[in-house]
Amino acid sequence: MSSREEILARIRTNAAGDKSPQGRKRIVTNRIKGHPAGVIPAGPESAEDRLRQFAGKARDAAASVAIVAAGGEATAISKWLRNHNLPQSLRVGTDLRLKRIKWARKSKPELKTGPSDGHDLTGLSHGFAGISETGTLVMVSGAQNPTTINFLPQNHIVILDAKDIEGDHEAVWRRLRRKYSAGKMPRTVNMITGPSRSADIEQTLILGAHGPIRLHIIIVKDKA
Repeated sequence: MSSREEILARIRTNAAGDKSPQGRKRIVTNRIKGHPAGVIPAGPESAEDRLRQFAGKARDAAASVAIVAAGGEATAISKWLRNHNLPQSLRVGTDLRLKRIKWARKSKPELKTGPSDGHDLTGLSHGFAGISETGTLVMVSGAQNPTTINFLPQNHIVILDAKDIEGDHEAVWRRLRRKYSAGKMPRTVNMITGPSRSADIEQTLILGAHGPIRLHIIIVKDKA
């Protein structure tokens, strides 16, 4: 159906629609079940182009990005901590994806499990998805990745698998519905674009105003 035909069909439906309470309820129910999307701008079609766009947009928002091959997560994390003179210590949840990281025996960081109490310097999370259109991370709450780790530590490192980068927000919501099904969504879905910032005082941009001062995203590509 073309855009013109769709508009005319809506007009006909509204003109002849059932205005009774039952009819209005039926219209709302059908709309919720259908999850109609609005106009979605054209974006990159290939996974590689989505990755490249995501990394660029995330860097534009003051996040740092490293792209590594599968198995390179431990080295990338330790290197970033060293480069910022941070202790090799991380607050993490119980996410199975993070448990699969292959730490070197002699240089494995201290891993403190559970929600952050606000006294952690660095948190480590697994991103549910990325949105290449805006460079946004999508984080879901739960014991696997406590929401407190997103916001309380001064530094936040997020592991994001390249295959989980979608082109737009609508695609991420479809992914969420497939994983959790209707009525069983996580308690919180956070969308994070760059580190926390504010320019409320004299229009001066301050990073870390309401959350981490640094956001580091490690994108993991499958081995060829």
